[in-house]
Amino acid sequence: MTTGGRPFQDLAIVRRYEAAGSRAWPAASVHYDGAWAVRLTAGHPAKRLNSVSPLDPGDDANLTERIARAARRFDAYGRPLTFRMSPLSGRKVAAHLDREGWVRFSESLVMRATLDDAMVRDAMHQIPLKDMGRFISAAMSIRNLDASLRPGLSEVISSIEPQTGLFVLEQEGTPLSTAICVHDGDLAGLFEVATVESERGKGHGRRTLLSALKWARKRGAREAWLQVEAENTTAIGLYRSLGFTEVYRYHYRQPPPAEP
Repeated sequence: MTTGGRPFQDLAIVRRYEAAGSRAWPAASVHYDGAWAVRLTAGHPAKRLNSVSPLDPGDDANLTERIARAARRFDAYGRPLTFRMSPLSGRKVAAHLDREGWVRFSESLVMRATLDDAMVRDAMHQIPLKDMGRFISAAMSIRNLDASLRPGLSEVISSIEPQTGLFVLEQEGTPLSTAICVHDGDLAGLFEVATVESERGKGHGRRTLLSALKWARKRGAREAWLQVEAENTTAIGLYRSLGFTEVYRYHYRQPPPAEP
């Protein structure tokens, strides 16, 4: 099996991160069709919250019928039918979508790093925000998000079950960078990592990430992980400099546009 043109062997590792990702960034509704997780969220349009994730390479029966069932669910939510294809999706599902002309887009990397005391020894000690509203305001400002996304983002963050740290680096009251760190057993997952565009390259993101990881390390986390779009070479460079390495890749698929 390959992912992103690279051979990959250990699907147990993929399952571990896929499960952690579902817990760390929960969809409002999750329906299982066999080993397919159909994730939908009316309040937020993010692809990872509104996609079908096949979670067992061997679960590839009755594809046409099951895709049609998923399509009806997505129609009911007003969302475009989207599949999230990881190494767990299997060759037969991918081949079927290829034959049907589905469009492939938004490849992302899952990366991990050993989280030890040496990694965060010099990191700034920062207490996570208790005010979720303040964090959301900072995150939306930094990423220039539309105000209509605020309720959905609030719902997602408030639904995270593992212990969660919200981190904002500010300068004279102005937010410069953000990160969410989800401490789940020995894992520390990083989400909503962003820096104000005009302030990138000045080390703000690095400081925020290391502060978040220091918080998780003190709570027993031993491994950090994250997801990043393959086109975001700047962020990938930062993560590699911190010791992160690629574990596997995933991408999204959607049906071809309807002919006029």
